[in-house]
Order: sequence, then structure tokens, then C-alpha cells
Amino acid sequence: AVMFRHLVTSLPSSLRSNWQAIASSSPSGSHILSSLTDVYRVAASHVFYQEFGQVRHHNSAASTSGGSEETITVTFVDKEGKDHTVKAPIGKNLLEVAHDNEVDLEGACEASLACSTCHVIVENEEYFKRLPEPSEDELDMLDLAFGLTETSRLGCQVIASRELDGLRVR
Repeated sequence: AVMFRHLVTSLPSSLRSNWQAIASSSPSGSHILSSLTDVYRVAASHVFYQEFGQVRHHNSAASTSGGSEETITVTFVDKEGKDHTVKAPIGKNLLEVAHDNEVDLEGACEASLACSTCHVIVENEEYFKRLPEPSEDELDMLDLAFGLTETSRLGCQVIASRELDGLRVR
């Protein structure tokens, strides 16, 4: 409990208020425990950043956002079936690309691989086969995702590359 309190107090104020909202929002003990576990993981990432200068992403490419100006085309299909085709810089993950282009894709843990809110479904199996194998941590988080399919991935772990030009996800 002391470690958890230390981690929560180390969070930036915006995340600290999110933690307070999560902790007070649910009458269900199991939901609160699950939410607190997610918050703990996010807090641990922020403490790691404060001490070592980098967030502990499980896919190191997930944290790179600069560099090359080369882009690919990615289409996000929203819940109403509307296409949002955007340019994705090589090396950026789909969560960052979505946020940069005002596409509605949640990322509660800020790409620290502590939730499944950025779950996407790759529409074309051929593109899915081009992706690197998911890590065990990603698979564990995908097990918690709603609507899991054979071509499900976490958007924070899908990194734009030349091979993915034309990718469609929903």
C-alpha cells in the first residue's frame, strides 16, 4: 500500500485525477481492483521515467515519434463504419497516429502496455501477417479486450512501416 501510494503521488496531476475518478466511480470491488492494477502499471511507468528518463514501453519503437518524414497511408474505420484515411509517419504507433489525426482511439495507459483500450482489428489478414508477432504482455492485455478476433492487436504496438502502407483497422 505504501509503494502504491508513492507511485500515485508521483503521477502528473492529470493522471492523479484520473486515478481518483477511477477509484471512486465503481461500486464493484473487482472493477476497482482491476482499475487500480492498471493505474499501478501506469504509475510505475511514470516513476521509471522520472528516474531513468524514458518510459518503459514494451516495444521500443512505440516511443519513437520523430525522425523520418516518410509516411504511409492508414485507414481507421470508426464505430459507424466511416473511413478516416490518414498519413502515418514511419516509426509511429497507431495510437499516436490516431491521436495526431483526431481519430477516436482510446489509450488509457499512454502506450505503456497496461490496458487494452487501444484494441484494433486489422481488416485484411494479409496485412496482419506482415506485423511482428505480439509479445506475451500484449497477448495478456488482448485477452482483456472486448470483441477479440484472430486479427486483433493493440494500436500502441502496431508501428507504421513501409510494409503496412494501405493498412485498414477498425
